[in-house]
Amino acid sequence: MTGAAVGRTALEGLRVPDALSARVPAEQRGAGRDDVRLLVSRGTEVSHHAFRELAGQLRAGDVLVVNTSRTLPAAVEGRLGGERLVVHFSTRGDDGRWAVELRTPGTGAGAGAGRRKGATSARAGGPAGAVVRLPGGGHLVLEEPLDPAGTRLWWARVAGGDVAGLLARHGRPIRYAYTERDQPLSAYQTVFALPSPDGSGSAEMPSAGRPFTARLVAELVSRGVQFAPIRLDTGVASVEAHEPPYPERFEVPATTARLVNAAVAGGGRIVAVGTTAVRALESAAGPGGGVRAAAGWTDLVVTPGRGVRVVDGLLTGLHEPAASHLLMLEAIAGRPALERAYTEAVRHLYLWHEFGDVHLVLPDETAHSPSCASNFR
Repeated sequence: MTGAAVGRTALEGLRVPDALSARVPAEQRGAGRDDVRLLVSRGTEVSHHAFRELAGQLRAGDVLVVNTSRTLPAAVEGRLGGERLVVHFSTRGDDGRWAVELRTPGTGAGAGAGRRKGATSARAGGPAGAVVRLPGGGHLVLEEPLDPAGTRLWWARVAGGDVAGLLARHGRPIRYAYTERDQPLSAYQTVFALPSPDGSGSAEMPSAGRPFTARLVAELVSRGVQFAPIRLDTGVASVEAHEPPYPERFEVPATTARLVNAAVAGGGRIVAVGTTAVRALESAAGPGGGVRAAAGWTDLVVTPGRGVRVVDGLLTGLHEPAASHLLMLEAIAGRPALERAYTEAVRHLYLWHEFGDVHLVLPDETAHSPSCASNFR
């Protein structure tokens, strides 16, 4: 399974200042998880809100498609010979192997030491046959690169195979150097997260769902907004790599397919909560736009050339200018809308990354030309 090549994003010339990285969760900066800002795009029209005002941006009959994948404590200390490293467990394969990324631990010394301690930096994987010692006396053996053209992610086999137990005993959430300090696993779970019978889950949080609270969900339901669950277990997306997403395990239940199809038939809008929800739902969509129950692996990369068949809108975080996720946003919103939104986000000092602010992309319903409508169907 390999990632597909994708083109350049619309925003690669945009500079996002380091000061706009969200370094701690919203509840440590303010009043709660939903204490983040909401940038709303309708075509090139942009408005600014608090996330708690989300219900006012949606309407009865809309469907929010949410990812129920649970975040794993996917980072584990290890040693390769005399070298200290951190293993990021990314994706469980059907054959029992795991795709893993080897990282160099932060030094905790010098300028920015507080942020580097507990964080990691990029490291090449391999070589084949290398044995990484793990806590508790276990070990993993690197077998082959996930992508023959790359060296970052490797398929590895863990002695005994009990990765869920290993992570539960010795793992911690993956974090990167832009965050201030380690956070408990609970900080990386969304209100939608559900455990899986086999202990699998996401290496990195499906973070678009993080600002939701039980109270906000109840308010949305009371206003006629419906929720449809999907599951997509996200792998690691190294902030240094800006690679297209690798194949990931997903499931679109039959109940979700029926709900989405009924909403579309009734004129409701399908709004994905996160790029993972887009990837899963579009993987289950037929050429005519209808959704069917589906499960397995998806290597779909949504680009402006491919377009979207089901999704009308997207609620997502703010992404790095070179991240392939921006091609998906361009496919949904169009390039002029995306450029305007991100320019405004920088100008108004929105916060980036998983603990940051969020962006709601909705159709421009004042536009009636076929070229505008094609962005959304």
